[in-house]
Amino acid sequence: MKRRKLVWHLFPSYLLLVVATLAAVSWYAIIALTDFHYEQTTSHLEALGRVLVERLGSDITSRESGDVNRISADLAERAGVRVTVILPDGVVIADSHKDPLLMENHADRPEIIAAYGGGVGSSRRFSRTLQHRRVYAAVPVMRDGAVVAVVRTSVSTQAVEGEIGLLLRPIGIAALLMFLLAAVLSFFVSRRIARPLENMQRGATRFAEGKLQHDLPVPRAEELASLAESLNAMAAELDVRIRTISHQRAESEAVFSSMVEGVIAVDPDERIIAINRAAAEMFDVDVAGARGRPIQEVVRNTDVHSLASRTLASDVPIETSLEPRAGEERCLQAHGTALRDSQGRQIGAVLVLNDMTRMRRLENVRRDFVANVSHELRTPITSIKGFVETLIDGSLSDPGEMRRYLEIVVKHVDRLNAIIEDLLYLSRIEQDPEELLAGRSDVVLGEIVEGAIEGLSASARERDIEFSVECRRPLAAKVSRQLMEHAVSNLLDNAIKYSAPGSPVRVIVGIEGDHVFIRVCDQGAGIGSEHLERIFERFYRVDKARSRQLGGTGLGLAIAKHIVQAHGGYITVESEPGQGSTFTVYLPK
Repeated sequence: MKRRKLVWHLFPSYLLLVVATLAAVSWYAIIALTDFHYEQTTSHLEALGRVLVERLGSDITSRESGDVNRISADLAERAGVRVTVILPDGVVIADSHKDPLLMENHADRPEIIAAYGGGVGSSRRFSRTLQHRRVYAAVPVMRDGAVVAVVRTSVSTQAVEGEIGLLLRPIGIAALLMFLLAAVLSFFVSRRIARPLENMQRGATRFAEGKLQHDLPVPRAEELASLAESLNAMAAELDVRIRTISHQRAESEAVFSSMVEGVIAVDPDERIIAINRAAAEMFDVDVAGARGRPIQEVVRNTDVHSLASRTLASDVPIETSLEPRAGEERCLQAHGTALRDSQGRQIGAVLVLNDMTRMRRLENVRRDFVANVSHELRTPITSIKGFVETLIDGSLSDPGEMRRYLEIVVKHVDRLNAIIEDLLYLSRIEQDPEELLAGRSDVVLGEIVEGAIEGLSASARERDIEFSVECRRPLAAKVSRQLMEHAVSNLLDNAIKYSAPGSPVRVIVGIEGDHVFIRVCDQGAGIGSEHLERIFERFYRVDKARSRQLGGTGLGLAIAKHIVQAHGGYITVESEPGQGSTFTVYLPK
């Protein structure tokens, strides 16, 4: 059903009421006016009849008919009426419009019958003589208490109705004006009643759209004013509650999105209720398109599907490990627990996924470190013990042999001392870098490179290694000269050890974005890609036999990395087997 505005419900009703009222009043006025006019006409006819009775006298029956007819015609002409004189037996003896001899007996006329009774008779009826409706008044002529004749006067109703019509025209015009005025007033009143309600309707629409800050205008009518005030109070309360809920929701979403752990919530049908950014990144999922879809469609991992099903079917939390994608070296620790509403009813399940990859890698690094450091220490200790036992067993008698053994023992002790010194140095850098960096100053990087090359010049000459330094303009950084020279020396030392004799080593000093860099490029054996991620770990060796043969402790790159990081920079490596290696130190300008 088509809905209309309130004004078009009120206005037609008011207009119909006005029309009905005007019609009733007009109808009553017309009837009353018509009755009044006919009564006035009847009174006028009665007065004319009495005048004629006085002129004719009570001896009307003794007069000649011509005399009566003449007097009647004279009065009828002057008054504009029809005059008829009738005897008690109904015979017409005189008439102003017709020949009495040709007229029928009038004894049965209602006004004549009334006049025979001694009173004045009147009627409105159709005249069979003149063939139209007329108004009649009959006055009896009395003599000695008896009716001797009846004088009847009449006038056509057309004349009366014409006069009434002249009066009805201004009445009709007045009624039309009243109708127009009432219509305008009805529309104005309808609009006045509907406007506050329309304002409330528009305000309620704004409230529904969330625009709760604009109060509704308060009408003067008490009922509408109470309604508007109630709506305003409701909007203010809703605004406070919505702001509170939105704030709480924003906080919850911020916490939910910022969690490092991946979180997936599913309903009893295993459809995703919510998923945070961490979980989406773990499984390459679009957060916006995941909600409402089955977890089997979104997350391509059977272990997660199984965990969701088991959690929904269990009343106790479930813990397991899984891999997010096949072939990746990643490990997730997954916890599944029931999701319950405020009444404690289970409405789904929550899966919390912790990325344990780094912890596993750190555990592997720690395990490898323990194994490597044990191996690094065991080798010289075993050698020292063996040679000391040999000396104890009888080699003390041969001074030459004893000296050779003691030199070997000193060599291994020096190796042990170098390892311990490097470990202590590395520990100091990790635990208290600020103390070591207290003497930082603006140092030209070219001077650091030259100092490191100078310290390694003897080693370079032994292997016929030549250094070439490329530095287009002096570049400086705020560093500890001693520490940074140590880091660069470790990189250059590795380049000397792992480069073929006679091959060049390039050192480039430059600027890149917000950093200055020192790049060491060699043409050595290179490093396989599987070793690049771990090359900076303590005691990690690509070629363990060759590394020990060259006398390294396995801590040089780790020390260089930590020195650079202590200065707010970072170090990178690029290498391919047989193509040499490039180590780059980046420092803030």
